[in-house]
Amino acid sequence: MADILIIGGHGKIALQAAALLAERGDEVTSVVRNPDHAADVRATGATPLVLDVEHAQHTELVRAMRGRDAVVWSAGAGGGDLARTYAVDQRAAIASMRAARDAGVPRYVMVSFFGSALDHPLPYDEGFFHYAQAKAVADAHLRGTSLAWTILAPSRLTDEPGTGRIEVGAQQPSQVPRADVAATIAHVLGEGSRASLHRTLTMNTGDTPIAEAIA
Repeated sequence: MADILIIGGHGKIALQAAALLAERGDEVTSVVRNPDHAADVRATGATPLVLDVEHAQHTELVRAMRGRDAVVWSAGAGGGDLARTYAVDQRAAIASMRAARDAGVPRYVMVSFFGSALDHPLPYDEGFFHYAQAKAVADAHLRGTSLAWTILAPSRLTDEPGTGRIEVGAQQPSQVPRADVAATIAHVLGEGSRASLHRTLTMNTGDTPIAEAIA
């Protein structure tokens, strides 16, 4: 049984991942900003922790992470607000990595997006530019840490039922169900931990079972 902290615990992927992890016996704590979301977290079998990671102090983050086996970053500003995009998707994400290091958390899983890279081709006036830039900087920072990291980079997310089958390493994005991203989180925090270590896994829906795709 692992003790796992999910940041961004009310997101669609996070809620499904929490349910899968709790069902297999892991101890899951899901961080939410809005206390009204606590009931939804409890329904997954996870324990809610109300904490605003955008404004949290380093000591608060360390306290939330101490004793955990893994941290999953699945938070996001949700777009539409330039300042919050950089505050959450870049600065708060990096702050969580530093806190994980100082709390002695050995494992860190980042939910990013297909194409996240510092040399992404998006022009500055493209609406997606700032999100892409913030995520790319955070991902690059994670790769430079001493954490045992994995970056999941799914393509366009859908609410279709999961198939348990994905394509990893594709050159072009397609789409992938959120349910399969959640199942991949569970896999890389379990049997697939070693195979996914220090890897950025681009993800489309596919024909290969998750465990085989990440072997």
